[in-house]
Amino acid sequence: MTDRTAHSAEAAGAPTRTVLLRGGEVHSPADPFATAMVVERGRIAWVGSEGAADAFAQGVDEVVDLGGALVTPAFTDAHVHTTSAGLALTGLDLTGARTLSAALDLVRAYAASRPADRVLLGHGWDASRWPERRAPYRAELDEATGGRPLYLSRVDVHSAVVTTALLALVPGVRPDGDRPLTADDHHAVRRAALAAVTPAQRAEAQRAALDRAASLGIGSVHECGGPEISSPEDFTGLLALAAERPGPRVFGYWADRDLGLARELGAVGAAGDLFVDGALGSHTACLHAPYADAAHTGTGYLDVRAVTEHVAACTEEGLQAGFHAIGDAAITAVVEGVRAAAEKVGLARVRAARHRVEHAEMMTPATIAAFAELGLTASVQPAFDAAWGGEDGMYADRLGAGRARTLNPYAAMLKAGVPLAFGSDAPVTPLDPWGTVRAAAFHRTPEHRISVRAAFTAHTRGGWRALGRDDAGVLVPGAPADYAVWQTGDLVVQAPDDRVARWSTDPRSGTPGLPDLSPGSALPVCLATVVGGREVFVRPQG
Repeated sequence: MTDRTAHSAEAAGAPTRTVLLRGGEVHSPADPFATAMVVERGRIAWVGSEGAADAFAQGVDEVVDLGGALVTPAFTDAHVHTTSAGLALTGLDLTGARTLSAALDLVRAYAASRPADRVLLGHGWDASRWPERRAPYRAELDEATGGRPLYLSRVDVHSAVVTTALLALVPGVRPDGDRPLTADDHHAVRRAALAAVTPAQRAEAQRAALDRAASLGIGSVHECGGPEISSPEDFTGLLALAAERPGPRVFGYWADRDLGLARELGAVGAAGDLFVDGALGSHTACLHAPYADAAHTGTGYLDVRAVTEHVAACTEEGLQAGFHAIGDAAITAVVEGVRAAAEKVGLARVRAARHRVEHAEMMTPATIAAFAELGLTASVQPAFDAAWGGEDGMYADRLGAGRARTLNPYAAMLKAGVPLAFGSDAPVTPLDPWGTVRAAAFHRTPEHRISVRAAFTAHTRGGWRALGRDDAGVLVPGAPADYAVWQTGDLVVQAPDDRVARWSTDPRSGTPGLPDLSPGSALPVCLATVVGGREVFVRPQG
């Protein structure tokens, strides 16, 4: 691991102070009733009871009174687009717009507030939630911006609407009337729009995203960059920024079939959003059967042969491979390609590489079994179901209620032994780790629900395991001291059936408790986040 690959105390030199935290609840499998923890040289040195903590009190540099707060491993967000997430925080964010007219009002106000910007950037519109049920027309955007270049990505980032002035900067793009741009046309206008972001704007956005992550108890993120998503300058700039400032660790994935470039950029894998297909909301996820609301099956970008070649090459080079696949046809192509690669280079080597698939939404019993057989990690986003699942959600619009009910089957995946790593795909859905855990535990389709404990593990240790590391994401002696301190209510052991909850003080359970995440309950508030023994966030008092 290099400084360019991940900001970490391991790379930069661990702090030398020894700290005792006591008087709280420490979530650790080493002791389900732990109330204290010692951190030494950036690692967990001891976890145990309040009485035993007395033996350490005189030999440490600092004693922290937790005041009853909960200490957990820091979260890992396994799929983030950091610059785009930051631009949504610092720029034009349409995720809160409830109508088309409200979105246009926001565009108009933003354009007026940014007279010097060469290109206006915005994100987050979702016509499926608007009463008008359509995207903005180009003429409407031209009027709202006063004729300036504007790029507005849909919430899933797989399509966009733009102004006439931006189209003029991208020769060769031929829009189909007012339909949102998808596939190659979308990639072309996105490249042109992001090229207008200055290094200062980019760094500001990256800092904003990482600071937000730290404030939410996120200790590490997996950046999913690539030539169709960002740029080499954006990618290396983020890794350099993260290495030089306190904040979450950043592990960079570069979605490119050029393995030499991925290594040169400091990526941990030629993976992430290497697109096999697009997204359901934009009608670009690749399906076996046509959409319910469109007479086609979406868009495929990579076939079985391309998947096979990439996985085999990465396995031979000792590099993690991975793909973006949402539709059932795209997932089938991934499975068939990985299986063919395993026949070439050996199943054991493919499994050991822990290749990964992002999103993996339209899984079937056959592809679930194949993921388990091939050792594929599913990097998934439970907030997608919370946002678009259910009988009346976007998934049902696109696929029909029957197919929609099969999406994101986390319980079946865990039962089959498929490793899960949770993330947000920010800015597609916001950074919100406890909300993500809740979304998995209270999935809109009850048979897909998993326990809060399993969901929490997927959002902490799961992200580290997806990187090939089994020594982190858990508070046990020897693990990196990446943890968060929380203000929360009573702790429970919460099963997938939300009628079943036991107090964690029941000694028969032997299971450390977690906050009650029942719908409607308040989510925990992050008081502090520590990465490698260094504080990267402390909530202001008052």
